[in-house]
Amino acid sequence: MITGHLDIRSLRSFVAVVETGSVTEAARRMGRTQPAITLQIRRLEEQTGKQFFEPMARRPVPTREGEVLLGYARAILRLHDELWRRMHAKPIEGRVVLGTPDLYAAYLLPQLLTSFRAAYPGVEVDVRCALSRTLMEEIDANEIDIALVTAMPGIRAGEFIRKEPLVWVSGHGHAAYNENPVPLALLPRGNLYRDAALEALDRIGRPWRLACVSESISGLQAAVFSGFAVSVMARSALVAGMRVIGRPESFPELPEVDVVMHRAAGRHSAAADRLADFVTASLLRDSYVAEGAA
Repeated sequence: MITGHLDIRSLRSFVAVVETGSVTEAARRMGRTQPAITLQIRRLEEQTGKQFFEPMARRPVPTREGEVLLGYARAILRLHDELWRRMHAKPIEGRVVLGTPDLYAAYLLPQLLTSFRAAYPGVEVDVRCALSRTLMEEIDANEIDIALVTAMPGIRAGEFIRKEPLVWVSGHGHAAYNENPVPLALLPRGNLYRDAALEALDRIGRPWRLACVSESISGLQAAVFSGFAVSVMARSALVAGMRVIGRPESFPELPEVDVVMHRAAGRHSAAADRLADFVTASLLRDSYVAEGAA
């Protein structure tokens, strides 16, 4: 049974020190004295039995434990501040169009949107599923409010949300990975998952052929489940019936991709801001929980 608790103000001071790189600047930002900031961080370390900054560094440099705390602290503060605003603000109403690839819609959003609806019953959320490049065009045209997409070369930087490891997947009880050339089920041309898979295979000289091209996650899943082809998925999209494959099956390692958020400049609303903040806090929190459980 967990009986301790971490002080919100101490977490806020810790984040301020990391973000400013200075206890002095953090104290100025927080409107407190330097000794007060130092004491709060020391208490955090005493409560947890961990050291959050490298002792020999000239400037505050987080340790590995400090990096973990930073992720959790940011998520906690976002949720705390969101709750505070929620409790002290007038009810928010409106309609928000959230665009995202169907892979993220299927595996990252269901519980999140359920929680958001409970917190903001007056906000109607429409989900628009499309490829990341298409959604960016719609953001630029102010046709949707928020885009939760994969960061890609040639697309402007967005607000970082989380990293998604990519993995090779095959169907349980099937061995399409042994075929030569290996049959692949991939997203259409111009998608980062597809590019990463083909570049990795070409790098090790393994022959491949496109057995299935689908814009939908369901099409890729069908090819995998049937044993028709091998595919590439985000680790969060793994479901029963899939088997992760890799070096033992002569498949190269795949990179991580960044999931980022874009907000339409011409569709500003309180409802859209609330949903964007809610998505950011929830997915960042979940990514650190998953990392800690791995």
